[in-house]
Amino acid sequence: MAAALMTGCANQRFNVAGELSATPSAKSEDSQTFFVSGIGQKQTVNASQVCGGAAKVEGVAVEQSATDVLFGMITLGIYTPRTARVYCK
Repeated sequence: MAAALMTGCANQRFNVAGELSATPSAKSEDSQTFFVSGIGQKQTVNASQVCGGAAKVEGVAVEQSATDVLFGMITLGIYTPRTARVYCK
């Protein structure tokens, strides 16, 4: 349990239209399933479809939250989920 508390979270965010607003809220949040750290695997999210057009996309983010890390540790890295978020204008 102590190891889970000491692990960090990973976050990759791509801002399409400059900086995100001060308190962005995700229009879509999707938990994605990966196995063995996602080696050779990919998941896609159509941000344009979520936001109703490419011009309305503000940004996308993929995060490995503390819960995701914990699941990975419990399964010894076999199951390694990530959370994808889409931000719209």
